[in-house]
Amino acid sequence: MTPAPSATESTAPHSARAGGQCGPLTRTWLAITGAGAAVPLWVIGLFARLGIAGVFWRSGQTKVSGWEITNSTYFLFQDEYAVPVLPPELAAQIATAAEHLFPILLILGLFTRLSALGLLGMTAVIQVFVYPGNWPEHTLWATALLLLLLRGPGPVSLDALFGRLWCRRG
Repeated sequence: MTPAPSATESTAPHSARAGGQCGPLTRTWLAITGAGAAVPLWVIGLFARLGIAGVFWRSGQTKVSGWEITNSTYFLFQDEYAVPVLPPELAAQIATAAEHLFPILLILGLFTRLSALGLLGMTAVIQVFVYPGNWPEHTLWATALLLLLLRGPGPVSLDALFGRLWCRRG
């Protein structure tokens, strides 16, 4: 049984694995695109945290005026969004709170996986019940949220800091 190729071998073209028999243009292309592998996953996760937090924070801001949920938000949840199971007033309050709380937690990297899971649930509800035609945008959101849910926030986060502190104590 032959061993599985490494991550760089499995993504490189066959000729690159076969002893560098590529032409100069191909070698240049491989050098440029291969540099992306040097970017640590936590950097990508940091951008995912900040980017998706911005999307949901801005959406939450459209629902409030100061500290109050606007009448137009309640109207939207009653007439346009029509989420099943929950009463529109409760759905508006939960969505507004989630769109403010979870982005803050994501930026801080605190309870990152829980926040990503909450926003992923919101994304699913929005996709299925509210705007099913916006699946390309929702897929992008889900991709960033799944990265955070499955890989965590990375070392530049309060989750990582508290994890290191708790490990020292135990």
